[in-house]
Amino acid sequence: MKTIFITGVSSGLGRAFAAEALAAGHRVVGSVRRPHDAESFTSMAPGRAHARLLDVTDDAAVFQTVDEIETTIGPIDVLIANAGYGVEGIFEETALSQLRAQFAANVFGVAASLQAVLPYMRQRRAGHLMAVTSMGGLMAVAGMSAYCASKFAVEGLLESIGKEVASFGIHVTAIEPGSFRTDWAGRSMARAERSIPDYDDSFNPIREARIRADGHQLGDPVKAARAVLAILNENKPPAHLVLGSDALRLIGDARAAVDKDIYLWETLSRTTDFPDGAQIASA
Repeated sequence: MKTIFITGVSSGLGRAFAAEALAAGHRVVGSVRRPHDAESFTSMAPGRAHARLLDVTDDAAVFQTVDEIETTIGPIDVLIANAGYGVEGIFEETALSQLRAQFAANVFGVAASLQAVLPYMRQRRAGHLMAVTSMGGLMAVAGMSAYCASKFAVEGLLESIGKEVASFGIHVTAIEPGSFRTDWAGRSMARAERSIPDYDDSFNPIREARIRADGHQLGDPVKAARAVLAILNENKPPAHLVLGSDALRLIGDARAAVDKDIYLWETLSRTTDFPDGAQIASA
């Protein structure tokens, strides 16, 4: 039995991760925002489901919660930093306050969770840090600039951390889901107000299609949870766990487009070196 700390277990993928982990016999500490959700979560498996009221944008509260879990429940074996939400909107119409709020939850909330748990795992020379990014962390679509930017940031954060802690026996995995049947694209989505007619023809159909697709997405949250649990006992778990055939396709297309651009302009890129060929050790 592992002790797994999952942020954002009230609904969606976080709830599915927690439910499947409990069904598999693990102990789960889940963060929620409302007392009612805490009661609901605890009732899922009395004695093994432990709810904590937490706003991940409150740095001090995140650290205090992790310290309390380690003291009263036990060592955290696995962190799944899942809490977050999506902001949909054309970049020019998205208020900077919305962008900052998106980063506060999706980036700094994740960073605080990772930083709070990491010292304990480092001291034990064991543990698995996970964070839910998105296929939108490896590819971008129109009308999701704030969300994709936040998820790209988390991808970079996790990749760097993974290289820093590898020698401590700590694994780091980015979970990259495609479209799943959760409330993410419905009531959990924050939508910037439309104000610029120039974008009507290009963006209105995208927003309408996303609303229509809500509840009909390809991905099954239960199967996503089982895939995440499947890597917990791997000696060499993946640094990237892509979930869903749609994510595989879209990420593959996006990476191929980046590679094509790099190779197309490779000659120009090489013109920026000093001619003596001297190199300084770098990443």
